[in-house]
Order: sequence, then structure tokens, then C-alpha cells
Amino acid sequence: MPADLRIHGGRVVVPGGELNADVLVSGGRVAGLVEPGAEAPAERVVDATGRLVLPGMVDVHVHTREPGFTHKEDIRTTSEQAAAGGVTTIFGMPNLNPPTTTATVLADTFKLYEASSIVDYNHNPAATIPDQIPLMAEQGVRAYKVYMVVDTGRTYPHPAGTGMHDHGDLLRMMDTIAKTGKRFIVHPHDQALMDYIEGAYLERGENTPQAYARAYAERQGVIWDTAIDVVLRLAEASGCPVHLAHMQTRRSIEAVRRAKAAGVDVTCEVNHWALFLATWDDVERLGPYALSYWVPDDARAAVWEGLRDGTIDVCSSDHAPHTRDEKEIGWTRMWSAHTGTPGIQYYYPLLLDAAARGDLTLARVAELVAEVPAREFGLAGRKGALLPGHDADIVIADPDSPWTITDADVLSRCGWTPYAGRDCRVRIERTFVRGTEVYADGCVTGAPGHGRLA
Repeated sequence: MPADLRIHGGRVVVPGGELNADVLVSGGRVAGLVEPGAEAPAERVVDATGRLVLPGMVDVHVHTREPGFTHKEDIRTTSEQAAAGGVTTIFGMPNLNPPTTTATVLADTFKLYEASSIVDYNHNPAATIPDQIPLMAEQGVRAYKVYMVVDTGRTYPHPAGTGMHDHGDLLRMMDTIAKTGKRFIVHPHDQALMDYIEGAYLERGENTPQAYARAYAERQGVIWDTAIDVVLRLAEASGCPVHLAHMQTRRSIEAVRRAKAAGVDVTCEVNHWALFLATWDDVERLGPYALSYWVPDDARAAVWEGLRDGTIDVCSSDHAPHTRDEKEIGWTRMWSAHTGTPGIQYYYPLLLDAAARGDLTLARVAELVAEVPAREFGLAGRKGALLPGHDADIVIADPDSPWTITDADVLSRCGWTPYAGRDCRVRIERTFVRGTEVYADGCVTGAPGHGRLA
């Protein structure tokens, strides 16, 4: 019986390396990897000669903005960008309206994904109500999320109901989540230190992007380092698997390295802005459009070291779109601007471009975006690798097709990208989700509702 699809002639990136092989797909799964000349009939053959054939990205940190903030983005437009960017599975975040804090709200949110998502999905609800944790686990979540932060001068992007700062509450929640076996995603932040540090800037009348950038990186990133130390110690005490968002300081990376060596079940991620957007030049040139956060040169070097040596486990986009109006106010009142930047459409291409420059190997990129997130978030054997039996979540990319990122190509509702004008060498040509083509030659071809709960 012929396969449904044969991807012929490409260089296939598999765990640990690369193969010159053809990928066979049947019933939405990888049926096999065969020699390019092997007899293996298929109903459709896609020529990938001279191309990279890669696993689809599993992005465990995505802000869809739906429900509640669809003027910024929604699930459909998020998944369109995902398809264009080689992302085949997205995990949404709970800072919505209503925030995802109960099993009832989670069920309603899953219905929105089911109706609108082109790619596969899950959702990370806020872990703030202990008796809801087991109920949400029964609904199929792979992880929970909490913010150790309160917004200063605004109510978004960290709305009430999604935050937790008290150490006793954090330990209680870790004890609760540990019983489910799920991972606990923590946005680390020492709020007491931040109140003191940013208060000094605001008292001096410094409310610019430059002041905001300096405040959050103050004293070599002390607000991140102390929070991460607390999370790691509580994870050790509770046995709860934790995942740290937003790695961006040398000391934090060293702390994670030590914790792993001591047997703490911790994973961590780096987001697009820390690698490709967080220089001082970006802050000066783009102001609020570059923030998220500034990562000083020494800290960024540590992040790249952590990517290469395995301390940093995952690349997640932290896709966080806001309108231009919500950003423009930041030129003179940065603490009133909504922070975060859109990134899901361009993170995988930028990582592949970094591999083309020799900054990472292709195998390591595949680990960071697909293999490790699938394994650590409960999708091992289903997602994250081009191996027989896995979902046929496949990306075909041209490794030598220079192009320039432009606002005109942005699929986000917000209509802009901080990467406008940036040149990229590697171009994603096709994306398949469970063997169905959802993006081809510059056009999203997948239908809303194709995505399934992962």
C-alpha cells in the first residue's frame, strides 16, 4: 500500500545528526526513513532536493491573546504565524480575560483552540487555585504557569489572578503540582527588589525605554537571580518538575547548571528576544518595540554558552504581540507600555540562520525547538522528532535562500515585527502538521480547526 506522502531528496535532521533520506508519511505519522533511491511508492511526492527536512517546532510559551485581548492577536492568527514559522505545536499562556485559573475556564479556552487553531496545541493554565490543579490535569494540560511579578503602572501583560510571590504559596503549589507529574513553568521575578529598583528610576523621572532596560538588568540582573535561586530551592524541596522562563543572566544559568548536577528536575528556556533583539543598540533604535528586556553583552554570551553546552534546554518564542498604540506610549512613558514582542513567525528561521553561521549545529537547534520540549512536556514518542511512529510534523527549509524580514509579511494582528529589515539566509518553504500541509511557498494553506490537543 503506498504511503500518503514521500518527501524526497532532503537532508533530514534526526536526533543526534543528519541523514540523506526520504521521509515516508502514512496516516499522519512518519512511516519510515528510506534511502533516496529505495522503492517506496507514495500518493504524493514532494521534492526536497537541496533542502533541510526538520522536525516542527514545539513552542511551549505562546501568548495567543484569546480570549479577552483579540485586538492584539487571536488563536487563528497565532497559528497562521506558527505555520509560516515552522511551529507545529503551540502551548498558550493564561494571562487572558478571563485568566485561565479554573477547569471551567480552561475547558472554554480549549474549545476556542479546537475551533480556530491550524496547528496542534495545548495550554498552560495559571497555577493559583490549588483545588483546580488536579481537575485541569484531567483535561490534558502538560504544564502550569505562574508569574512572580506585579505590573507597575499598568494592568497587563500580567493580570490579577496569574501571579504568586509568597514563598509559602509557591511551595504549597509545587507540592500540589508534583502529585500530577506535570511541569510548573515559572516567570521568575523578585518583586520586592523590583519595587525598590524601579521606584528609584521613577522618583528621578526616568521613564524612558533606556531607563526601563537598565532597571530590569540592574546589578547584573539581581531580580532574576534571586527569584531563580528561590524557585530552584523550592523545586528541590518539593520534588516538583519546574521550567524557568526568560533565562538572561550569567548567574542564573550557573545556578541552573549546579541544580541539574545536584539532581533537581529543572528545565529552562531562552526566548527570541534574548538571542536576537536585546542589544543596547536595539533598545536605542527600537525603544519600546524591542522590550521585553535588555540583555547586556556578557549575559548574552552566557546565554549562548548555555545553549551550546545543554544548560538551556528549550527555545520558546514568548510570542507576545501588542498594538503600535500600546507600544508608542513607551517612548516617553515606558512603564505604561505593554511589554513583550511578537516572535513566533521568525524564531525558528533565525535559529536556523544562526546554525548556518556556525553559532549552533542543526542537530542542536532541533533539540532545542523540538526534541527536548516534546520530551520534557509529556509528548515524547509523539512529537519532536522525525522518527517512525511520531506525528509527521515536518518543516522543509531552503538553507541558502537569502531574504529580508518586512512588516508587510507579518501575519500577526499587530502588523509589525521588531525584525523588520533584518536579513536571513534560511527560508522555511513548507510546514506539515500530522502530514497535512499547512504552509507552502509563502502562503498559509491549513484550515482553522485542523489543530488537535497535543
